[in-house]
Amino acid sequence: MKTSALIIAASVASASAFVPAAKAPVSTELNGLFKSISDLDLWAPVKDSNEYGARSKKNIKTGTLTSKSYIPSGLTKDQYEKIRAEADKKKEANYAKNVAKAGKFLDYTEFYLARGSDENGSWMKLPNRGHRMAKTKYDWSGETQGETPMYTGVRAQSFFGGNKGKKSKK
Repeated sequence: MKTSALIIAASVASASAFVPAAKAPVSTELNGLFKSISDLDLWAPVKDSNEYGARSKKNIKTGTLTSKSYIPSGLTKDQYEKIRAEADKKKEANYAKNVAKAGKFLDYTEFYLARGSDENGSWMKLPNRGHRMAKTKYDWSGETQGETPMYTGVRAQSFFGGNKGKKSKK
């Protein structure tokens, strides 16, 4: 019995030798580095610097020409500065025009109700089926004003050198 107790004690001791030692838990926090970085407010100095239309409040300008600056051949420094100033004015005017349009849009619900879509479907009988058609600056049909449209296939004979639509008698 003493021998069996000794063998059991020896086997438990040898088995515990192969068990890894318990380690203290390691913290993955790097002194709160991520938290301090993620809590940074990069827009704190000027809150509205990234809003639409804020470009006019910023000091953005085209650089000045020096003696080492590139000037296209055939132009003087004054001519090139004038061209650059005109381009800057054009860019600012375009930006101001777009800022003025900001936030203005057509609400789909208002459009939907205005065409009568919610009532009886009579908009389906309209020529454009409720679509708004855009006007273009030019006449893209290739026709001149007052002529019979080409797409109908009906044209005056005189256009082709004939007798203005009358059949000749033989």
